Amino acid sequence: MKTTAILFAMAGSFAVNAQMKNQQQEIKYPETRKADNKDTYFGTTIADPYRWLEDDRSAETAEWVKAQNKVTFNYLEKIPFRNNIKSRLEKLWNYERVSAPFKEGEYTYYYKNDGLQNQSVLYRKNKSGKEEVFLDPNTFSKDGTTSLGGLSFTKDGSLVAYAISEGGSDWRKIFVLDAKTKKQVGEVITDVKFSGISWKNNEGFYYSSYDKPEGSELSAKTDQHKLYYHKLGTAQKSDKVIFGNTEATKYRYVGGYVTEDQRYLVISAANSTSGNKLFIQDISKPGTNLIALTDNFDSDSSIIDTEGSTLYIATNYNAPNNRIVTADIAKPQQEHWKDLIPETENVLSPSTGAGYIFAEYMQDAISVIKQYDMEGRLIRQVNLPGVGSAGGFGGKKKDKTLYYSFANYVTPGTIYSFNPENGASEVYRRPDIDFNSNAFESKQVFYTSKDGTKIPMIITYKKGTVLNGKNPTILYGYGGFNISLTPSFSIANAVWMENGGIYAVANLRGGGEYGKKWHDAGTKMQKQNVFNDFIAAAEYLIANKYTSSDYLAISGGSNGGLLVGAVMTQRPDLMKVALPSVGVLDMLRYHTFTAGAGWAYDYGTAEDSREMFEYLKGYSPVHNVKKSVAYPATLITTGDHDDRVVPAHSFKFAATLQENQSGNNPVLIRIGVNAGHGAGKSVAQLINEYADVQAFALFNMGLKPKP
Repeated sequence: MKTTAILFAMAGSFAVNAQMKNQQQEIKYPETRKADNKDTYFGTTIADPYRWLEDDRSAETAEWVKAQNKVTFNYLEKIPFRNNIKSRLEKLWNYERVSAPFKEGEYTYYYKNDGLQNQSVLYRKNKSGKEEVFLDPNTFSKDGTTSLGGLSFTKDGSLVAYAISEGGSDWRKIFVLDAKTKKQVGEVITDVKFSGISWKNNEGFYYSSYDKPEGSELSAKTDQHKLYYHKLGTAQKSDKVIFGNTEATKYRYVGGYVTEDQRYLVISAANSTSGNKLFIQDISKPGTNLIALTDNFDSDSSIIDTEGSTLYIATNYNAPNNRIVTADIAKPQQEHWKDLIPETENVLSPSTGAGYIFAEYMQDAISVIKQYDMEGRLIRQVNLPGVGSAGGFGGKKKDKTLYYSFANYVTPGTIYSFNPENGASEVYRRPDIDFNSNAFESKQVFYTSKDGTKIPMIITYKKGTVLNGKNPTILYGYGGFNISLTPSFSIANAVWMENGGIYAVANLRGGGEYGKKWHDAGTKMQKQNVFNDFIAAAEYLIANKYTSSDYLAISGGSNGGLLVGAVMTQRPDLMKVALPSVGVLDMLRYHTFTAGAGWAYDYGTAEDSREMFEYLKGYSPVHNVKKSVAYPATLITTGDHDDRVVPAHSFKFAATLQENQSGNNPVLIRIGVNAGHGAGKSVAQLINEYADVQAFALFNMGLKPKP
């Protein structure tokens, strides 16, 4: 029996390899026109022959996209087991998902998806328990690509404002409904971007946006974000600019919200993704001036709660791992802040609910939750169901029950109810999913990067996996913008592991796992640390025989797409497959597109100095593709409506790779239609994309899914 199984696997492998070679030889890439575009930085001239692909509205770009997709899907559709992966994804995805409930006015609301619905539906129950659909985003568009982009109720729950995103765009439209009748109130608010919605009593709401884009939304200028106030029953053109309308108050990111007691308007203003100024205004007293709590961008601060004249502030000011301080509205500036929950060795992310503060700490990317009263006294450490990620605990002051979710790489997200008075947790909703968590295991390891820094990584796989260097492995990373990768469950990863794959996540510098110092160690002139950390993760997996270069795929999206692009151009020998998704890949021009200039805290720009230009040029994926190099099999993914990391990054990288690739490894680009940066994708879009990515990876490793 054992010999027969081995022979069967080898025969299957030989068949896949033969088909793969034939298919690679058949690829004929579309011809991409080269133009004589050049830029000069500090006396150095840089050619940019594919600049014309930045024009997303041109007929020529549209034809190029169509031609590339034709080649890509012709390749993917010939992979013999692609449909098997898709079928398993559909089956595993097809389970009912219900969110934690929340009360607004007379109703209890919750989101529910029957399994394969493209968008989750917002339901509600009245006091007698009668259920009804409140908002069904699946009716917003025929193809399911228009999604709900946030909503906000008035304090009494009688009105709701909700935003929609069309085709995955970051641009939003806001509608207002009478919550009882579900009838629209007033006109639709358009051209809203990077915005919350916050009501001032029942009179109107605050929202943020940039000036209305002229022409393509992908090329809209985003150098002056403004906070507006819309008074219900008036035209949008008469909306008042509250903040950000002068050169003296010109910021890239402005947000405002009203505190739960409806007394204060809080405004955050920033020019990059790290560091903000914080302002507050007592709107209960007409004519009260806006007060600055902070006067520079050296730290991140936010008001998490208020009680009378007392402000509760979460901040990393003089506390790289964050702390909670209090201030009085009479003297709210930084010099008057008093520690309530001091900084610890672990990073703090707080929430409030039921009159308590819940401090979520990360210990090596694992959640620890501590409950405090509003005087800063420790009530208890919350007993979590296991080792993983917990999130939630937020709510209104009057709430008697709070909710949180718990998940890890082998445990689907389960919702728990929490009694804040006695600390008891009970399962509220456990998903009924066709996945045997007990058959898989996760292991956290610490490996050493190039400069000696210890980096954590969690490796997940089927129990009994033999470490013989032949396991198909996806190594995932991000490493930027203070974002932490904590354990989470993914249907796509579950299918990958069911098929014999290993899934590894490295917590690279540039992220937020160990606070501001960890973040800063992967920014600007230290960005190479991130790539070195990722390379060292791959080398660890290979050295310890989890996999080998022939069976390793590297994956990442957005800033993680940059990570993949940089590592595959620096070490093309290290992996068999590269999967850069919606990546920032042209590091010399990223800041000229949409909101890109706001990322300069992490990256710097090519215009800052000669030194910064040379550093960026040294790792920019588009500029480091070399002739006659055998790059790994590459599947680039992007969306035609991505107005955050514009698809031109991926277009130019694909064209450059296709021009210079040596050997038979394919270089393909999969361009999603009516798809954006990621959020809001329909279930159908997600399933198709995951099936394509996994089939591409296994096929180019010469493997097929294990039975």
